[in-house]
Formats: sequence, structure tokens, C-alpha cells
Amino acid sequence: MPEQPGLLRTLTEDLDVVVARDPSLGGRWEAFGHTGLSAVWAHRVAHRLYRRRLRAAARTVARVARRRTGVEIHPGAVLGRRVFIDHGASVVIGQTAVVGDDVTIYQQVTLGAVGWWADNHRPPGARRHPVVGDGVILGANATVLGPVTIGDRALIGAMATVTEDLPPGARVYAARSVVRSTPALRAVPDAAPGAEPAVGPVPVSPPVPDAVRVLASAGSW
Repeated sequence: MPEQPGLLRTLTEDLDVVVARDPSLGGRWEAFGHTGLSAVWAHRVAHRLYRRRLRAAARTVARVARRRTGVEIHPGAVLGRRVFIDHGASVVIGQTAVVGDDVTIYQQVTLGAVGWWADNHRPPGARRHPVVGDGVILGANATVLGPVTIGDRALIGAMATVTEDLPPGARVYAARSVVRSTPALRAVPDAAPGAEPAVGPVPVSPPVPDAVRVLASAGSW
């Protein structure tokens, strides 16, 4: 991934790519309210604070962005140029993740670690999250775990889980749902031929109060 340009140019590219890739937007002014753009812009600021060792301030920016956008990007993660996060809901990108240029990320994507039971045994400072190459597309609810490398222009389909390296141009798809035809409905008879009719419980009249019985026997009706 080439050296990053200045912040202003990077933010402008982020804005332009949202307009280019989201057909629901009518232009730049409408794109300013895009959730994914807000999350990426906030991360650009948080990451610069993080690199300057202002980690408390960086985490504060990331926390506010998460509450407002639903996107959780650790300030230590590295995002390339023109990263497009569509919808944004529940996207999670871990601390040591690296995302290349022109990457498209849909909702509920996770670029995470395997888990503390494995990460606690890694050397200090070792990478725990994925490296995603340029031009990669991550479909909705795709999950990439561990210090794996995703080659350039790979496509990871919706619901797919990746825990190993992928070569450039690879295609990964989750298993498709099984579609079954609706079985024909058969009429169910009320009772089988020759079967005895069902006999329900005999209704029981409610008890008559003693006062009513007394009046009736006295002929005072």
C-alpha cells in the first residue's frame, strides 16, 4: 500500500468514493450524512491521534463514532485510501488490522482476532488481525479472523468465514440455503372410517345456591 497522502486529500477521496459507489445518493451534499463516511472520517482522525500516542483522545473519538454510526474501528487499525463502508451497521475492525485501497465493506463485517485463548500465546506486538489487500470486497456478515492475508481483488461473499490466507482474485462463498418445494396438502377426515365418535366430557351444571333451593321449596316464586 503506497504512502498515504495528506488528510484533506484523503477525506476528499473518501467523499468521492461514497458518491461513486452508492447509487442512492444524489451528490456530495447528500453523501455528507452517509453513515460509512462518518465512520471512516472519524477513524482518520482517531488513527492520527493514536500514532501520536494520544491514545485516550483516540479512543474517545472512536467511542463517539461507534455510538453514532454503529461502526467499531480500533484507532490502531490502518485503513487505505477510498475505503467504502456501505450501511455500516455492526462493522468491527480490530487493532492490528490493515485494510488496503479501494476496499468495499458491507454491514456486519468482522475483521477480528481468533480469541484470547490463542492471542495470549503470541509474542508481544504480534499481529492478531487480518491484512486485506487492495480492491477486496467483503460481503454482508463476512468474517475474517486471525493474522491472515487476503490477496488483492479477492471477493468474500455474504456470511462466509475465512481463517486462512487467500490468494489474489480468490472467491469465497458461504453454503447456500436449501430450497425445498412445499409438500401437497391432504385433507384430514373428521374421523377414521368405522371409528367411534369422540365423546366429550358430560357438562356439569353449576351448583344451585342453598337460598334458591329454600325459596323454591317454599313456593315463593
